[in-house]
Amino acid sequence: MTRHHVSRRDFLKRTTASAAAVTISAPAIAEGAPGRVVVVGGGFAGATCARALKRINPRISVTLVEASHAFTACPFSNNVIAGLRELKAQQFDYKRIEGSGIEVTFEPATRIDTDARTVVLSDVARVPYDRLVLAPGIDIRWDGLSGYTEAAAERMPHAWRAGEQTLLLRKQLESMEDGGLVVISAPANPFRCPPGPYERASLIAHYLKTRKPKSKILILDAKDAFSKQSLFLAAWKELYPDLIEWVPLSKGGRVTSVDPSTNTLTTEFGSHKAAVANVIPPQKAAHIAAVVGAANKTGWCPIDPVTFESKLQENIHVIGDASIAGGMPKSAFAANSQAKACAAALAKLLAGEKPEEPKLINTCYSLVAPDYGISVAGVYEPRNGQLTDVKGAGGVSPANAPRSARQLEANFANGWFKTITEEVFG
Repeated sequence: MTRHHVSRRDFLKRTTASAAAVTISAPAIAEGAPGRVVVVGGGFAGATCARALKRINPRISVTLVEASHAFTACPFSNNVIAGLRELKAQQFDYKRIEGSGIEVTFEPATRIDTDARTVVLSDVARVPYDRLVLAPGIDIRWDGLSGYTEAAAERMPHAWRAGEQTLLLRKQLESMEDGGLVVISAPANPFRCPPGPYERASLIAHYLKTRKPKSKILILDAKDAFSKQSLFLAAWKELYPDLIEWVPLSKGGRVTSVDPSTNTLTTEFGSHKAAVANVIPPQKAAHIAAVVGAANKTGWCPIDPVTFESKLQENIHVIGDASIAGGMPKSAFAANSQAKACAAALAKLLAGEKPEEPKLINTCYSLVAPDYGISVAGVYEPRNGQLTDVKGAGGVSPANAPRSARQLEANFANGWFKTITEEVFG
């Protein structure tokens, strides 16, 4: 099998030598070639899009630009925090993608020349494109919560990008004395993985129940409602009575500032000193989206719901967490679904044809305990310039399902993660 990985030295040499030609050359499709697509970001959205596009039309030149040699998945990382899974089970490489006819370069994209249609890597190398796909994920809004900085995150981890922060939060929980208070600060919408804070609280509660039963969890929330709320609340009452307290916005749950020196979170109604503080701060599309001008004042990227082309930048498409996808949540399943629809649209556009309107799906599983799963599903279609829920096509887990059904959903969750990671990276 031919490997298509390009070393840093060879890639820089080749692209630097051709940079002058790149900036003046016409798009490949104008010369009758099948076209060149560059995908920035190798997560569930970007890697899926690159592979799907290559399957649709192997003649299209596809380059995947990714800064890291390994991808660490966020889904199931809450299991790592709760000591139910090791971080290495979340990590995937790009060897199979490199072997599928896709050129992979492990360089950060620092800027994009929209006039020349080139992606600039490390401020030197240039990669030309006819169509560009941005799948960069999220960045933390370090100016979004008073007192919360990158330095503060080393004391009060967010763990909202899986990796070292995940392990830091796990270590803090393991070091906490029995009887300690764990405080989780949940942000206002929109943010990555809407049910994530509540699944995290559930699995931490499972850990505390079995290891440190005198401890408590306090969720301070900047919202009055959250995904799968009734299912979570019922499960907490059943599994973790008196262990989890949820404080919504209307009852003073919004955190207005934090003090990492004392592990204190302050709301409009008072202050809470934590033994372990998990601060999930406001978020935005990753930096490259702002650099290229694809993000609006909200920090996220408006898109056309049929092609996923940016409403602010021509020939640039945005998928996954960075996009404003209407009713679709920011989830791995949604990113995977958007990526396939975007790849189909790109193949049509490069061939000079009109893309078809997609139907997209999302299913989000949450574990309340290792053997207790719940889910929400939705179907989405373009309507009035955005992706909108198809009424009656989705739903949530039954409210009064037996424990056998919850066990089955937990099995489905594990099966889904195995399936999607094999599809994208295997």
